[in-house]
Amino acid sequence: MSYEKEVLEEVLLWKKKFSKRPAFLQRKSKDIQAYVTARIPGKIHDALTESIRLMTEMTIKGSQWTNIEVPNLATLKEKDDAVRSLLSTYKKAAALEGAATGAGGFAAGMADFPLLLGIKMKFLYEAASIYGFSPKNLQERVCILMIFQLAFSSEPVREKTLSILERWETQPLPVEDMNWREFQQEYRDHIDLAKMLQLVPGIGAAVGGTVNYRLLNKLGETAIKAYQMRILSNGD
Repeated sequence: MSYEKEVLEEVLLWKKKFSKRPAFLQRKSKDIQAYVTARIPGKIHDALTESIRLMTEMTIKGSQWTNIEVPNLATLKEKDDAVRSLLSTYKKAAALEGAATGAGGFAAGMADFPLLLGIKMKFLYEAASIYGFSPKNLQERVCILMIFQLAFSSEPVREKTLSILERWETQPLPVEDMNWREFQQEYRDHIDLAKMLQLVPGIGAAVGGTVNYRLLNKLGETAIKAYQMRILSNGD
């Protein structure tokens, strides 16, 4: 079996996960998440929301990370290997950043929100470039935000987002059709509980490093599958 056929089978299995009804424990976890989120101080919600707003604005404007040196890679396997190597580097960077800010107390923990967002977006810009999709193109920057949403949102939104990405080559989502309120709310709700634990004295460093590592891993694997799906749908 060729590498592309193996990847196609993996992508099909990955897509099936989005149509499955969430297990009981997952649904219960969502209830707990909502309960905790409602009790988080307003200034933490505000800090997260403002960080996300600034990140999305910078992404749409393309004011950062567009001048990326891209290796000349011909095959899908070469691109996958390069992105997985890149992901390994970014996971370590995110873990170090989370551990450092987690150890610094409440103020430093709050600073982790925008720092982590920057690490995530820089990874996505570089990954897109490696796969041959230039972030200098506005439509590709919108795609980056959709991949971000696919990684960090609730089941119904993830299913809807996947459907949009499946049609991206023929029907990309115009920037004016982005649901910014949903985008911000979904991400904020997704990481609230984990990041709150990072602010707890005594365990912040351990939690911050572990959580950031896992969040980057989830984003990376989602990006790899999304770009594999796009490339294979093109027949490249």
